Amino acid sequence: MSRISERTLEPWEVFRREKEGDPMRHGGSVMAPDAVLAVHYARELYGRRQESAALWVVRRADIHDLSDPDLLQPPLDRSFKKPGGYVMRDKLAAARERSGADTPRPKSARGPRAATDTP
Repeated sequence: MSRISERTLEPWEVFRREKEGDPMRHGGSVMAPDAVLAVHYARELYGRRQESAALWVVRRADIHDLSDPDLLQPPLDRSFKKPGGYVMRDKLAAARERSGADTPRPKSARGPRAATDTP
């Protein structure tokens, strides 16, 4: 009996970066009895033609799944921190309508500053 057949094959997930600066993306998976062979298999499948700048090889059993919606929702309502709740453009348009100005005047059209104005 060979050494490999004595050990159980397990899935290893391979994440790869195509070029420097890119994020790591899931490339696929390999079946291997241990980390050393998983790295060799991943290098052979995803790195032999220089299509990857970096590889991560992770045992599938070591990946923790956080798909439970209760774990992903914040414990408190923090919608006030989202920028969509406060739209400045609408408030500026309403103020312009009240003042009678259609559009803001460019700085050069506002006229010279008075001598009493401070910078």
